[in-house]
Amino acid sequence: MPSTDLNQFPVREIARRIAADETTAVAVTEACLARIEAREDNVHAWAFVDPELALKQARACDKQEPRGPLHGVPLGVKDIIDTRDMPTQMGSPVYAGHRPTADAACVALVRAAGAIVLGKTVTTEFAGSHPGPTANPHNSSHTPGGSSSGSAAAVADFMVPAAFGTQTGSSILRPSAYCGVIGYKPTFGTYNISGIKAAAQSLDTLGLHVRDLDDIQLLTSVLVHRPLTPLKAPASSPRVGICRTPLWDFAQPETKAAIEDAATRLAQAGAAVRDVVMPESFACLEAVRIRINCYERSRHMTNEWHDYREALSDRFRAVMQTGLDMPYDEYVAAIRLTEDCRQQSDTLFDGLDVLLAPCVDGEAPRGLAEGGNPRFAGLWTAIRLPAISLPTHAGPNGLPVGIQLVGRYRDDDRLLSVAKWAMEKLRAPTFC
Repeated sequence: MPSTDLNQFPVREIARRIAADETTAVAVTEACLARIEAREDNVHAWAFVDPELALKQARACDKQEPRGPLHGVPLGVKDIIDTRDMPTQMGSPVYAGHRPTADAACVALVRAAGAIVLGKTVTTEFAGSHPGPTANPHNSSHTPGGSSSGSAAAVADFMVPAAFGTQTGSSILRPSAYCGVIGYKPTFGTYNISGIKAAAQSLDTLGLHVRDLDDIQLLTSVLVHRPLTPLKAPASSPRVGICRTPLWDFAQPETKAAIEDAATRLAQAGAAVRDVVMPESFACLEAVRIRINCYERSRHMTNEWHDYREALSDRFRAVMQTGLDMPYDEYVAAIRLTEDCRQQSDTLFDGLDVLLAPCVDGEAPRGLAEGGNPRFAGLWTAIRLPAISLPTHAGPNGLPVGIQLVGRYRDDDRLLSVAKWAMEKLRAPTFC
């Protein structure tokens, strides 16, 4: 296959081909760089790419014995994650040209497994809501979502096979849903977040944007240091709860249609499907997540607030001021509610393997000034459950509309297994 097609392969296939001497790290990297050169002026997914640095890493890989299961595979890294040989600029002029002295833990782990850091992907300002320049690769007039906008767009546009994202609300799942790729937010704390710019310590979660579910299994094996086992669909038909959530009225027709269609087709394929109603206390989860986010951000960002306030966006300053004005007792009450709901969440899964829930309000909104609302994924982030966005449907404009599967706390393996089964039954549509 011509090297220009190598950028379209998933992580596991690239790794297999390099290990089998069917291609080289240089050829794969050149294919990704060629795609970036052809499309970056439209998509603006990258905050930093140095082609010669990427090729230098690739040449070194080709001269070495394989270092690990990611040998020669290019990856994208969200630009709030430290890299020792590239700037980490946080989507803010405050950190323009900032050069960390060490890699974040996740970057060090994938490098030790042989991966090539292709570049840094665009983030919204400090992974908040003020957008960067990235456009939706399927229609540049629409947002890619945030805050992991560049990571989702780069993977969707075949610039790189996988990329790191982070989620404090819905910053992995929402851009993945809008861009038509798979977004995975593991159970809180699964992946080490050392070396990642903090937003809210009770919520921040490292995750992945991929085009192939099996790549999650491969990358996880590296990030948590466990043996790689093939990702398999469950031996028996899964048990799926349809959880429309108290936010259902905010869902646009395309999201409602996607959930109902997915439920119908999964049932036809053999899944045991039933409705699940959340306890009344869960109705406040997204609101209290926002409070927690504001309070904790305002403490993490004390240096930037006092020394660089004029360089912060109006939107970010408003978040900071909200957090600074919040009484400590109100913050503690919000934390306690999320803890209580997480304990209660086990009852949602009684007799079930996963929940099927809305992921986004609808298609990606038109324009780049707003990244969409985080509510549908944010309420699950608040209680630290694992969740995955699957690109299974399209909306009225031909843009992706993802569905969300949610797993029980610390039951990520079951979630991924059911997600594999669901993708086999639903299949991804072709987007405009």
